[in-house]
Amino acid sequence: MAVAIDIESVDKTFGTFHALKRVSVAIRPGELFFLLGPSGCGKTTLLRCVAGFHAPESGRILMGGRDVTDLPPYKRGTGMMFQSYALWPHMTLAENVAFGLEMRKVPRAEIKRRVMEALERVHLADRAKTRPNQLSGGQQQRVALARALVIEPHCLLLDEPLSNLDAKLRLEMRVEIRRICKQAGLTAIYVTHDQKEALSVADRLAVMYEGKIEQIGTPEEVYRTPVNRFVAGFIGEGNFIDGRVEGTGAEGVRVGTAFGPLVGTRASGDFTAGEQVTLCLRPEAVRFDRPAAGTPNVLRGLYRESVYLGEVAQHLIELRQPEGGAMVFKACELNPLAGCDRAGERAEVWVAPDQVIVTRS
Repeated sequence: MAVAIDIESVDKTFGTFHALKRVSVAIRPGELFFLLGPSGCGKTTLLRCVAGFHAPESGRILMGGRDVTDLPPYKRGTGMMFQSYALWPHMTLAENVAFGLEMRKVPRAEIKRRVMEALERVHLADRAKTRPNQLSGGQQQRVALARALVIEPHCLLLDEPLSNLDAKLRLEMRVEIRRICKQAGLTAIYVTHDQKEALSVADRLAVMYEGKIEQIGTPEEVYRTPVNRFVAGFIGEGNFIDGRVEGTGAEGVRVGTAFGPLVGTRASGDFTAGEQVTLCLRPEAVRFDRPAAGTPNVLRGLYRESVYLGEVAQHLIELRQPEGGAMVFKACELNPLAGCDRAGERAEVWVAPDQVIVTRS
């Protein structure tokens, strides 16, 4: 049965290093929740606190309303998948999966039934007597998942489980992990630094930085309306232009910048005139068709480099400031026409106001 997980004001230090700073998260029953952020941001430390491998200095962790902060890992009802497969090479797949049940003194007949059910769930029931060294990396990761599922946990914890797989296998396993978690009705907490992985699999995600949570939301919410420059830059690519709010109205937030006034409607909060803000313009939001007279957010410069990638062309445009200075602006052209190399040509592109993200610096 899926459980809610409530993390309340958790603090964790290692010597003088403050790894977690009063972190609070409410995870819903049956939710696939991602912890995302750069190396050293605290995401794995938080996962290990939930698992019981680290004890927080303060705060509480509740599972299904029960305080488990001081319980050892084996009493929390969690299953865990690590980066390494950690399979016993001398055991068959069935023996590897059965190990946790044997440690719990589960009757032999029930062990056999549950092991086969777990292997069927990951599509490896026909390989039960195979040893790990006869499997591919993706298959070994499926066995590790079956081993975590067979103890029938209330919550599944995954610590960068796909980082050792090649790109194609990672794509396949993303789909499989989501399918299996939803099929089993599990609450899952998944740690990764891979933005695409989080965006494609998560129900909701938390972006972490320096031991704190910067933003929680659905993948679309976090990508489309990041609360600050860090989140905008970490989730996807962006061109960042600093400016000061000149006013707000029906047309959006009007911001004065070194490249002229720009207007955005994708704001993560309310802004007041005179406030310093940062605009984020995603490369894929850039328009290359000729703007009509009076179109806002027109940017002019010079194409410096064009790279053709088949379905998309990536352009680097040098934008010049009227009073001197410049910035390199990245733009992506979907389904480009032949001869898209524009290096050395003048550039005139624009971004619709509903594609301009206004964030706090």
